[in-house]
Amino acid sequence: MTFVAAGKLNYRARAQRAELLASRYPFAETVLRFFQHIANFQREFSEELPHRWGKHPVAPATGDLRAPLNLSVVLEPFRDFMLVVERRGPGRLATETRHLREQGATRWAEVLAKFWNTGLQEPVAEQNGEGGAEQSNTMQEFLARAFLQPYSEFIVSALLPPTLPMIVCRCPRCNSLPLLGVLRPEGDGGKRFLQCSFCSQEWAFRRIFCAHCGEEEEKKLPVYVAEEFPHIRVETCETCRHFLRTVDLTKDGNAIPMVDDLAAIPLSLWARQNGYKRIQENLFGT
Repeated sequence: MTFVAAGKLNYRARAQRAELLASRYPFAETVLRFFQHIANFQREFSEELPHRWGKHPVAPATGDLRAPLNLSVVLEPFRDFMLVVERRGPGRLATETRHLREQGATRWAEVLAKFWNTGLQEPVAEQNGEGGAEQSNTMQEFLARAFLQPYSEFIVSALLPPTLPMIVCRCPRCNSLPLLGVLRPEGDGGKRFLQCSFCSQEWAFRRIFCAHCGEEEEKKLPVYVAEEFPHIRVETCETCRHFLRTVDLTKDGNAIPMVDDLAAIPLSLWARQNGYKRIQENLFGT
């Protein structure tokens, strides 16, 4: 089975794609403009990581991506990242970020280590009402998720590809839930991959198969496409009532799946209105 590393993805290209889509889809402009700032920080952090890491081995001796976090490498950049979010993020997130920053490095280490150890292995619970403490935890998870993405991609790029079973609905590298499907050109059609929500790796996956419950009866797996997003499929399952968004690169080879996914806000609204739940939300829950 094919396993595709994401380490060569270009953060600059992600930011540029976000800028293009922001002009194309006004309803997603706020999200995409904020993501531009995140992607620009991620690019700088990614470029600095080899220097910050030094001569120590990058790949954990255990071969486990979720080996203990290298706090000496991440704490100072995390402070810088929080400053970016304070300046560029929406009001409530900016306020919560400032509160976390003011708590100091010991608290930062707790937040980052908690997400690194267990993040995205289970769906994020839906929030009801204003729920102060729960909302604060969700915002802290957002910060850790956005910040640690380049770190996880850096570590996984140093690991050997995993041995894959025939079908696996979770990332074979870190056991996280899939964020997206990706259809990549192959022959006269497209080959389906799942993209990890934690480390951005992709692994080959059957075309007619639910990525949540394993349903394989085609009539129970309807696919929907909106005219506004002809290259993005909403792949639903009538058995478990979950859905996966899939970016079809055979229809738009310039798409960057994780960025195009952020713009597809109407598709999420439609899916939720029709009783489907996403397997794993993207960074902004769009």
